[in-house]
Amino acid sequence: MNLLLLERDEVAADGTVRLADARAAHLIGVLKAAPGRTVRVGLADGPKGSGRVTRVGLDDVCLHCVFEETVPERPPVDLLLALPRPKVLRRLWAQLAALGVGRITLVNAWKVERMYFDTHVLAPELYRPLLIEGLQQARDTRVPEVRIRRRFSALMNEMGSETVSDGEARWLADPTAGAGLRQAMGRRSAATPSTRVLVAVGPEGGWTDRERASLQAHGFQGVSLGPRALRSDTACVALLALAHHVLRETTA
Repeated sequence: MNLLLLERDEVAADGTVRLADARAAHLIGVLKAAPGRTVRVGLADGPKGSGRVTRVGLDDVCLHCVFEETVPERPPVDLLLALPRPKVLRRLWAQLAALGVGRITLVNAWKVERMYFDTHVLAPELYRPLLIEGLQQARDTRVPEVRIRRRFSALMNEMGSETVSDGEARWLADPTAGAGLRQAMGRRSAATPSTRVLVAVGPEGGWTDRERASLQAHGFQGVSLGPRALRSDTACVALLALAHHVLRETTA
């Protein structure tokens, strides 16, 4: 835990906080917190700051927190992901938040098992703590927005009605595409520097031709990590990391 992330209702008006959960156990058992010690803190979707330990009990810790005035910007990379298997999604939540994602849209596709939408891993009470875990690792406070769309066609209609800025790039992960992410970003930046990137990753069996055509009709350009067919969790991690890296280069 590189940053202690707090919910707004946990912080009193005077900046005091009492923790008696896994975070307190981490402060006591791992960080060896003692009165007077300062730790990094942050408010979920709010500013970062510092917390001074005021008391350490057997299973609770009290802090006095002071927060910065500015709030970190939302990560400039978004993800559109065909709903993966529940056990894959469960281990992806924290990784996505740690890598930095502004919005996660989970969508149905022809090769997605319908039963996946009935799983508990789509419940906010399960995935939000995992997102928080990833943010604490990455020292960020911006919780990814999560959208769940059970119908692919409805999402396409929704995206068709959205206003796409000149600075937004949309990339479709496709091992058969001729362009790599760096090449695609480089060509675009020569005309219009990208300020946001939306990366679409399909199901394990891939998008159907019809789904791929629909995504391309909505401005998605195929990009490749090479000829290997990757699992969706591997593709997500690789593409998001590369998108952040290349976006920083093209906007520097």
